[in-house]
Amino acid sequence: MQHMTSANERIKAVRARYGKRLAILGHHYQNDAIIRHTDFQGDSLELARKIGGLEAEHVVFCGVYFMAESAVALARPGQKIHIPHADATCPMADMAPAQRLEDVLTELREQGRLVIPLAYVNSSAEVKAICGLYGGSVCTSANAKVMLDWALQQGDAVLFLPDKHLGNNTANLLNISSSERLQVDIRPGRQVVDPKKAAYARLLLWPGSCVIHHAIKKQHVEEMRKAMPGVRIVVHPECAPAVVRAADSAGSTSHIIRYCAEAKPGAKIAIGTEVNLVLRLAERHKAEGKIIVPLKTMRCTNMAKTTEERLADLLDTLDSATPLSLPADVAEHAQVALTRMLDICS
Repeated sequence: MQHMTSANERIKAVRARYGKRLAILGHHYQNDAIIRHTDFQGDSLELARKIGGLEAEHVVFCGVYFMAESAVALARPGQKIHIPHADATCPMADMAPAQRLEDVLTELREQGRLVIPLAYVNSSAEVKAICGLYGGSVCTSANAKVMLDWALQQGDAVLFLPDKHLGNNTANLLNISSSERLQVDIRPGRQVVDPKKAAYARLLLWPGSCVIHHAIKKQHVEEMRKAMPGVRIVVHPECAPAVVRAADSAGSTSHIIRYCAEAKPGAKIAIGTEVNLVLRLAERHKAEGKIIVPLKTMRCTNMAKTTEERLADLLDTLDSATPLSLPADVAEHAQVALTRMLDICS
């Protein structure tokens, strides 16, 4: 325990020393040992919105790498963005390599239709930059419906990436028929889509998914309803459409937090998302007699790479630490894509 306390004390000491020159941001999937040190907690959109308004010179992002990259693209000149663990990647973001996206887009556009790329924020800065460059934008799980609706009006079709589940769930909300959707084949050497089918498709879906949310199945919902009669089930839209249909509600982490807050005292709620958020909500609403449990216990191992020890080590060397940076063209075009989203959703 002494060791943990020392990391905690070290973080507190640095925070006291830097004052307003330092801001620590934490994603909802971080554990409580990290969250207690953050100035702001949120989902990726809430945290992205904060960047420009922070007076802090040093911004430490406790999350995964793509989130910190977005922060770099939105940062003011002179702001330094840091991440405690640079290897905290996102497997879903890695499913959409930038060069492959460029090749796929080129092939689709050569078929004579204007295809607009729309990337979920769970993607690399290079991918966001391509979206900015090709007239597209980005979205979060909270604003995917608004952004997909916008993107559909910008061209003949939308290429949604990398999450096929979020793409399909959002298409269901917009009543896009399954005959107008097509999954692209991103394997090198394969035809991306059949041109005859592509001519009718309004929505082209990249075949990626979140390993955490993909692991939740419809049977987990059915088993939970049997085990806990009267339970309400809320899931993240990165879950498969069958899971979303079987649940009582689906939405972003912010939606899930609101859902629990608005539930009546004594409510029983099972949540399908990363377990750190579920445990935090269970603790928060315990006094109201609400029983909040994970639909299936899953931890994001990449989010877990940010430990209190790692955060303390970074803060101890903050003045000499190399902040995260992006190539100028990537930063410029990624900022275009992100700013487009923030403006449309403002």
